[in-house]
Amino acid sequence: MIEKIENLLKSLENSSIEEVEIELEGLKVKARYCRQKTSPPVTVERVVETTVASPAEPAKPVAETPEPAENIHIVRSPIVGTFYRAPSPGAEPFVKEGDFVEKGQTLCIIEALKVMNEIESDISGRVVKILVENGQPVEFDQPLFYIEKV
Repeated sequence: MIEKIENLLKSLENSSIEEVEIELEGLKVKARYCRQKTSPPVTVERVVETTVASPAEPAKPVAETPEPAENIHIVRSPIVGTFYRAPSPGAEPFVKEGDFVEKGQTLCIIEALKVMNEIESDISGRVVKILVENGQPVEFDQPLFYIEKV
């Protein structure tokens, strides 16, 4: 199923279509394409499946992260891609360590197949640790943030 969606998205990259909504086997993906380098990143509804890494840039192995305390929630990457802390270069990051976040608040962007995916917090709490550097490749299910539950 993911392969079908990826193939469709790849074929749309060279078209004049700027926005597409795909629903296949219960998975709904809505994507807007960023065609100009100066445009701000675009958003995509929460994607629950993974994509494959580009063969041109193999993903780096994920470093083992120690298990956090019991009151710490781990936000993990739902996809393979490139991690960005801010909506555009030079902009303020979505969140910083110590910030209080609400459920549904954007924490970061992960770029996959030239599509910007906003990653949202699934709980309310305080950001204790950001585990990934800006511009770093991330793997599926890799820990991104530690959020202290409130």
